[in-house]
Formats: sequence, C-alpha cells, structure tokens
Amino acid sequence: MSEGKVNKIEGVGLGLRHRHFQEFIDDKPDVPWLEVHTENFFNADYSASQYLEKIRENYPLSAHSVGLSLGSSSVACPVREEHLQKIKQTVDRLQPMLVSDHLSWSASDSVHYVPDLLPVPYTEEALDVMVQNIDHVQTVLKRQILVENPSSYLAYIDSPIPEWEFLAALSEKAGCGILLDVNNIYVSAHNHGFDAAYYLQQIPVTPVQEIHLAGYSVREIEGEDVYIDTHGHRVYDPVWELYMKAIDRFGAVPTLIEWDVDVPELTVLMEEKAKAEMVIAKVVKAEVA
Repeated sequence: MSEGKVNKIEGVGLGLRHRHFQEFIDDKPDVPWLEVHTENFFNADYSASQYLEKIRENYPLSAHSVGLSLGSSSVACPVREEHLQKIKQTVDRLQPMLVSDHLSWSASDSVHYVPDLLPVPYTEEALDVMVQNIDHVQTVLKRQILVENPSSYLAYIDSPIPEWEFLAALSEKAGCGILLDVNNIYVSAHNHGFDAAYYLQQIPVTPVQEIHLAGYSVREIEGEDVYIDTHGHRVYDPVWELYMKAIDRFGAVPTLIEWDVDVPELTVLMEEKAKAEMVIAKVVKAEVA
C-alpha cells in the first residue's frame, strides 16, 4: 500500500474490479498501484466513482480505455470527440499516472459503434491514420498515451507490415508509449504462427512503460485450437516464461495482473502478483550476478 499521494507507478499492480472495492478501502492490501477502465468512471456521481475517490487516496492509478477507436479512419470516422472529451474529464479528475488504449478500432462511422476491439490492417495507410488520431488524442489530453498490442485471431490479406514493426513505427512517429501485453503476444503468436520471443526483440525498449499479464482460453474451431484472450484465468506457464524474457529485455517495467471474467477472490490475484514479483526478482538477481 502507498502512504498518501504518490507520483509514480512501479512494481506489480492489479486491475481494480467492483467486487474488491470495499477491501481496498477497509483493508488497504499491499498493492503498489491499480489500473481502472476509464469508461467505467465517466460519471463522477455514480457509486463506483465515489468508491474510487476513496481508494485513490492510497493508490496511484493507471487509466486504461477501451473506446477511443484509435484505428478508425480519420476521414470516415475520426476519434469520437464526445468520447474523447469524457476521457479527458475523467483523466483530469482522477489524475492517473498512465493513460492507455489499444491498437484497434471499434467504430465504422460517427453513429455505429462495436463493443469490441477489432484488428487494424498493418499498412502504411493505417499507420498514418493511427498517428494522426494518437496525435489528436495526446493534444487534447495534454499528455502522452500508451498503446497496447492486441490479441488477434484472423489476419487481413492486405497487411504487409509485421505487427511488431507497426507498433514500433507507431511509437516513433506518434510519440506515444507502448503498453506491452505479454499474454496477447503469446495468444497471437500461437494463432498466427510467429515467434513470440522474436516479437519481443523487435520492440524498442524505451517506449515500453507498462506490461499486462492475463489468462487465456482455448477453443476448438474447425479442428484447430484457437487461443482466446479472455482474462478469466491464472497466467499460464508459457506466458510466465515469455514474461521473464520481457523483463530481461525491458527491465522491471510496471506490470499489471488483469482478470475481467469470473473475477476471483482478491487472494488469488495477490498470488499472481507474487509470481510476477518473483520473476522480476529472479531476472534482476541474475543481472546483478
């Protein structure tokens, strides 16, 4: 637990979910920081926002958005201004240390919105669109945002740029940071047949400011096992192994344990947090030796 207000995020944090609100207020568990889904706290008068006001007195926050639709075409459907303004108002109120969204799109025009994170074709045109949208978002928010790599299950035929190159170029051209989801890399690597470790090696070190860990599910589709990023399980061993490689490359980056479906008791999340801390300690000890 942090003592009073702090101005940085470090160590292994947890995603704050409704069933744990009261525990964080009453028991103040030993967690260095918390991540919240920004859209859940748009209305300052809702009870969830009132709980969060009490919780953030003791815990620094990271604000993770899901609805900016950064990959939407800047001609047909730029970032929705109404949504962006709500993000800004919420960020200004909560004062999170980090703000993030996804390398994805979810709106085809100014009216129709899909409640999902849809993949972006990795083309030069899509890169230009995302750079423009991120630049606009950062200008409105007056701060840098992080962009998270997606999990994916299908690939566009016209997608000539590898995802790792697209993400690296996006960070360089837009000046945004990277939220590296290690579970998403592992899931997509299985589904598309690329080398997850190679992906890590192609990501520049400096822009990576946060890491996500979560569990996935396996579904058989047309005779093939497809990995689905469900955030409803403990982190699997192969993801822990990939995480160790990530820490070795990027250093002790602030890491989040995500769990969004069938959220368990807080003790389970604390166990996953302890595993991540052990990985970090092992890598740091090896480097010192």
